[in-house]
Amino acid sequence: MPTPPVILLLSGSLRSGSSNETVLRTAQAVADSEVRTVLYGGLAALPHFNPDDDTDPLPGPVAELRAAIDGADAVLVCTPEYAGTLPGAFKNLLDWTVGGTEICDKPTAWVNAAAPGRGQGAEATLRTVLGYTGADIVEPACVRISVDRNTVGPDGVITDPGAREQLGRVLGLLTERAAEAERG
Repeated sequence: MPTPPVILLLSGSLRSGSSNETVLRTAQAVADSEVRTVLYGGLAALPHFNPDDDTDPLPGPVAELRAAIDGADAVLVCTPEYAGTLPGAFKNLLDWTVGGTEICDKPTAWVNAAAPGRGQGAEATLRTVLGYTGADIVEPACVRISVDRNTVGPDGVITDPGAREQLGRVLGLLTERAAEAERG
């Protein structure tokens, strides 16, 4: 029996219960039983990026991040926008991926959970940085799903059927691209 593909979920927010975390928890809830999702929880533990420290042995949290990316078949990001770009803590996470090869050619997409008319700066920066890392951006899987707090259940998961269906499609597209990459 083949092992299910793993999709690593990266939240760009440090805030517990953020809209970004809500989107990713919903992705976990709607994931097909033949897909395993892993929500990365080490953002706050990452040290400030310093190229002098990007050598073996890597700082523990950085090694864990890179191992999580390396062990995934695809990556799904959901990040807020602060001051027109990525939040500093998430940009720091991405900086730590530039020196490694773990995300290179890895199917990657993002969900923009910002209110309508917002979030484009974060998307543009994310696209630029992922380009430097060599990530395989799966364009049709890069979507906007605004989170209406009235559609979030007590479990912190979106109840809106349209949003849930859209997240299911995103996971499906990432899984398909990962399978294509594996076949070569």
